[in-house]
Amino acid sequence: MMRIVLFLATNLGILLVASVTLSLLGIGTRDADGGMNLTGLLIFCAMFGFGGAFISLFLSKWMAKRSTGARVIEKPQSRQEQWLIDTVASLAKQANIGMPEVAIFPSRAPNAFATGWNRNAALVAVSDGMLERFSPNEVKAVMAHEIGHVANGDMVTLTLIQGVVNTFVMFFARIIGSFVDRVIFKNDSGAPGFGFIIATIFAEIVLGILASIIVMWFSRQREFRADAASAQLAGTGNMIAALEHLRAEQGQPVELPGEMTAFGINGGLRTGLAALLMTHPPLEERIAALRSANR
Repeated sequence: MMRIVLFLATNLGILLVASVTLSLLGIGTRDADGGMNLTGLLIFCAMFGFGGAFISLFLSKWMAKRSTGARVIEKPQSRQEQWLIDTVASLAKQANIGMPEVAIFPSRAPNAFATGWNRNAALVAVSDGMLERFSPNEVKAVMAHEIGHVANGDMVTLTLIQGVVNTFVMFFARIIGSFVDRVIFKNDSGAPGFGFIIATIFAEIVLGILASIIVMWFSRQREFRADAASAQLAGTGNMIAALEHLRAEQGQPVELPGEMTAFGINGGLRTGLAALLMTHPPLEERIAALRSANR
């Protein structure tokens, strides 16, 4: 499932630790008068919510390399690797960003991704399957798409959005947990009871799913912006050709780790309610948007 990217997986782990910590510290539980210190609760939720998101961001390159088996090209060992380095360097210069690390990861499926904590310290990677079967112009367009993500600051924006939703998920989950503990389980003590713990965990799961819909909506919009950046850097026709080639091979498995697929150029296809949790728009919509903008 695309939304479960490594970035979000690390973020979730930190949130779970934060939840336990908040409970142990008594943050978000009732005081002696039966009320809640909402200001203190909001501050602590924001600290943990944004903290988890930013730690995930700073670790993103390391985790991406480790999870995909990506090999960073330190010294090109073939003409193809030299071409890839030169192509990315040219695109980065056009986009006015620092030269990113360039990597190749093992996968027969055509895919690529970009990650990193800022636009001048990024990583772009492409699968060896894409290098083998896509034309140089198509690969260049895909690399331009990934450079577009970096230049647009998508990772930082995603981190800020995730931090906000983390904060409010933790905040309202504890309000709901306190209400259930007091009203349903009749716990009038200041200490959190069993009802608080169970209700808070359940509320975090439900609210987390709803919040993910917001995050995934932004993820889909950023794909259109990255496609537009690619059209500007590498040509609209080349980007459309790359997307059409991806569509032709859509039946193949994505082959990125589940936690990394949201960063890829091709994210698969879902229908119905699952479409709300897609990180990428359908390829048909992306192609139509590029053609419409080129008229």
